Amino acid sequence: MKLWSRTRSALRNLLWKNRAESELESELRAYVDLVADEKIANGTSRAEARRTALAEFGGMEQVKQTVRDQRAGTRFDIIARDIRYALRQLLRNPGFTVTVVATLALSIGANTAIFSIVNALAIKNLPYPHPERMGTVFERVTGPDPNDERRWIDGTEWEQLRDNVPSLISAITGGVSGGVNLEAGPHVQYTLGGRVSAHYFDVLGLHPALGRSFNEEEDLPGGPKAVVLSYNLWKTIFSADRNLIGQTIHLKREPYSVIGVLPQGAITPLNADLYTALQPSRSGEGTGTNYEVIVRLRDGANWQQADGELKRAWAARAKQIESRDPGTKVEYYLMPFQKGVTSVLRPRAYALMLASGFILLIACANLAGLTLVRMVRRTPEVATRLALGASRWQVQRQLWIENLLLAGIGGLAGVAVGFAALRALLSLLPKDYLPVDSVPLDLPVLAFTFVLSTLTSILFGMLPTLTVRKVDLRSSIASRALAGGAHVGLRQALIAGEVALTVVLLAGAGLLVRSLIHLETLPPGFNANGVMTAKASLDDARYRDPAAFRHLIENSVAAMQQIPGVKSAAVGLTLPFERALNGGVMLHDGPQSGKWVGADMVYATPGYFETLQMPLIAGRTFTAADGPNTQAVAVINLSFAHKFFPGMNPVGLTVDKGLLVVGVVSDVQLSSGMNRVAPLQSEETLYFPAAQMNAQSLSVHVWFQPSWIVRTAAPVDGLTELMQRALAGIDPALPFSGFYRMSDLEAETLATQRIQVALLGTMAGLALLLSAIGIFALVANMVAQRTREIGIRMALGSTIRQAMIQIAAVGLRASVVGLVTGLALSAAALRVMRSLLYGVGVYDATTIAVVVAMLLLIITAATMLPTLRIASIDPATTLRDE
Repeated sequence: MKLWSRTRSALRNLLWKNRAESELESELRAYVDLVADEKIANGTSRAEARRTALAEFGGMEQVKQTVRDQRAGTRFDIIARDIRYALRQLLRNPGFTVTVVATLALSIGANTAIFSIVNALAIKNLPYPHPERMGTVFERVTGPDPNDERRWIDGTEWEQLRDNVPSLISAITGGVSGGVNLEAGPHVQYTLGGRVSAHYFDVLGLHPALGRSFNEEEDLPGGPKAVVLSYNLWKTIFSADRNLIGQTIHLKREPYSVIGVLPQGAITPLNADLYTALQPSRSGEGTGTNYEVIVRLRDGANWQQADGELKRAWAARAKQIESRDPGTKVEYYLMPFQKGVTSVLRPRAYALMLASGFILLIACANLAGLTLVRMVRRTPEVATRLALGASRWQVQRQLWIENLLLAGIGGLAGVAVGFAALRALLSLLPKDYLPVDSVPLDLPVLAFTFVLSTLTSILFGMLPTLTVRKVDLRSSIASRALAGGAHVGLRQALIAGEVALTVVLLAGAGLLVRSLIHLETLPPGFNANGVMTAKASLDDARYRDPAAFRHLIENSVAAMQQIPGVKSAAVGLTLPFERALNGGVMLHDGPQSGKWVGADMVYATPGYFETLQMPLIAGRTFTAADGPNTQAVAVINLSFAHKFFPGMNPVGLTVDKGLLVVGVVSDVQLSSGMNRVAPLQSEETLYFPAAQMNAQSLSVHVWFQPSWIVRTAAPVDGLTELMQRALAGIDPALPFSGFYRMSDLEAETLATQRIQVALLGTMAGLALLLSAIGIFALVANMVAQRTREIGIRMALGSTIRQAMIQIAAVGLRASVVGLVTGLALSAAALRVMRSLLYGVGVYDATTIAVVVAMLLLIITAATMLPTLRIASIDPATTLRDE
């Protein structure tokens, strides 16, 4: 009851303050009147009685304040007064306020945007029921070669996992979503299709809103053809027809029975429009590591139990690999699903988080310097308040409240900046780059921003408010000069710290820029100017027949060559800048004869090399005479020739089932595949005529879409429509899935590198700007503080140049110390970037030289510009003032 009574009293005093003051006034006057009446009754005159009563009372205002101090809720009232005073102080200094808020908004906004991604990848659970019970399987191979870690398995491993690990519900997919053609009425629509095994939706915890998911019979090779639709596809294409279950639709020109529709908003890792049964086996696709695993713990099982079952199930497989490759060790292990699917992205997100943390530290150092200068200028005000009776704690509390207000306003602005930065960042990322459907600014992110704002106010406000304890009342009130010389060393230390962190960010950004330049300036090996390409899905029942396939590509190429302005046309399975099909090749000639080797495999029509203008090094390219009933031929690239036929003329040699090498062409840059060294690299490539593709090899269209390529002498209006019309003239039911210029393909391949450069470059630029502002403010404040001293010294014979150098030396010394410290930090910190660099070393001398030169230029400008004010100092005026 006592607590409730005090709470009610506090609320009354705060919410109805005027009423409480009126009641207090009435009570005090009534008491004074009562004492005065007693004195009048004893014979004292009325005027004398009231005067004596007031004197004995001790002063009306003093008593009022004593009562106020004892009221419930007084502390809240004091804080409210401090907040109002702080707001008035900030409004009186708009330049300082805007500078601090803008700095906080940029630094906190950058941290908020990056933390949103980190939260989505590593903290926030993926949108599946009980995601902690989901996992994936990794294989780690260690040995003489660099460690290899992957989460792809073959058909044999899949069967062992499915049949011998009872603690898990297991499923696999055929990798990323592939394109399939869906017949919807008279039209054919290109859609994204995912191939999944039985129990895939069970592992994800998804239950179809209509119908069911795949069963074991449908998942067997040659089993019934079934399809599960996404909710959006069902609604938009089939008008949400609830009677669609059990009906037949046509995919790839084959009948598929619709067995289910996923619920609205359902999310899967493949994010496809429709799903078909994978029907895995040990043969065909199952001979390679083409299946991606996803598992869920069964009820009552635990991860230790499942891990033991997995190791026992694959023990024989591990021994087989180890005996085949002596010195290697194979280990299979389970990993939480979220950790597995984000394993590549999380280190990059953490690196960006570290960089944005550097930005925040630089901002705090800068703001601490600005606040310290402001505190020095407010020393007379603080001294006056102390002289009037305020305690040092009260003054410090007032300053902390000002800092918290600034941090709060900066934090709110930081949320807005972070939201805009996050939207801009997400717009830069390629589609499906992140394994999550959205990256919101949700409650955990806002809580992070709140904590960050609070910590920031502590960091940049700690040092200045502590100086209140050192304020000397007599000297501060009596002196007309600005104090603060004692704080120069502290400000120099802050500047040195800013510059050191800036060096690390600039060096990191410089290395990424150099790496991107290296990748972009690699010799492409062909001429990209004037080339337009288009892709179409040939994962189609009609084109599993080699004759139908040849008819399509030969006649469509001929039709495109008739387009006005087209110089040449061709079809190829893979283009430069794309990832090619990986395959095994048996060498029949050369020093490695009889050995299986890995190579990229590309089929092409006559004119492929000529259309791309790939230089012919030796022999010839394909002609119309290279058909299904003639000698099987191949063209190899220089990398293939140099690696497998060193010092030999490969023309006339044979590879893989009697393929006769008839030519050698230049290397082109491909997206890394089997031998990943860099995002773009030249890989050993084997080209063979499209006309010599057999029925078995046409299964490659499950994963790859061929490209139609045309070269024009000049821009052709409506070229994409003319290409689609030419294809429709051969097959009206075959749509192109997309049109691309070669620059589009290169940009897609290097998208990650460009994003890294943009993000780290922006942060480094922001750090450089903040450091320059800090140096400028330090020197400018020194000039302002020592104007009288400089004037006197100039009157005694010192020159302007000497005065400028002496003042600038304060900023230069701090900056040089920071520069040297930053170089030492970079030597240790940048080693973590090794995996992100291509064609440039971590300790690249050119990058370091450019960073040092840039910083020295900025430092010199930031230190010398404020000293120009010295030239306007008049020694005579200074002496008169003295």
